[in-house]
Amino acid sequence: MLRKYEYRRRLPHYQPDAKIFFLTFCTQNRWRLPEPARQIVLEVCLRGNGLLFDLLAVAVMPDHVHIALVPSITADGTISIASIMQAIKGTSSHRINRELGHKGRVWQQETFDRALRKEEHKDEKLICMLENPVRAGLAENPLDYRWLWRKTEAPEKIQLPECTAKCGN
Repeated sequence: MLRKYEYRRRLPHYQPDAKIFFLTFCTQNRWRLPEPARQIVLEVCLRGNGLLFDLLAVAVMPDHVHIALVPSITADGTISIASIMQAIKGTSSHRINRELGHKGRVWQQETFDRALRKEEHKDEKLICMLENPVRAGLAENPLDYRWLWRKTEAPEKIQLPECTAKCGN
C-alpha cells in the first residue's frame, strides 16, 4: 500500500516524492521554549534522521522550529510529512512536559511545509534558514548557535545580506 499525503486544514498540503521539504512549526501561543526544551527538540529531530527522513538542517528557535529534510522511502512508500511531524511534535511535547513540569500543548497544530521545486535553490534556502538565529539576534555567527544542526554538505559560507533579500523569515 502506498502512502499518500494530501489534505487541508488551514493550509493546503501536498507531498511529491523525492523532494526536499522546508518545514516550520510554532509553539502554542508563541511560548518561548527554555533552553532545555530547545535541546529536547533538537535531539528528537536528530533521532529521526536516517529513520523517518534524511535531515539537511534544523534550527530550533525560542518559539518556532525550521527543518529541511527529505522524507524516507520504505516498502510502503514515502513516509508522509504528517507522520514525520507527529513523531517530532508528539515525542518532543511529551518529553518537554515531563522534564520541565509544563502542562498543556507545546506546539500549534498546523505546520507550514514547502517542497523545493528546483534542486539548484537548495543552498540558497538552507542559508536563509540557517541565518535565522543571526536575524533574531541570538548569535553573531549562525554556526555558533547551540540549537542549530546542519548536514556537513550544507553550505559552509553563510552571507546574511544575500539571504535577507530573498527570504522573509
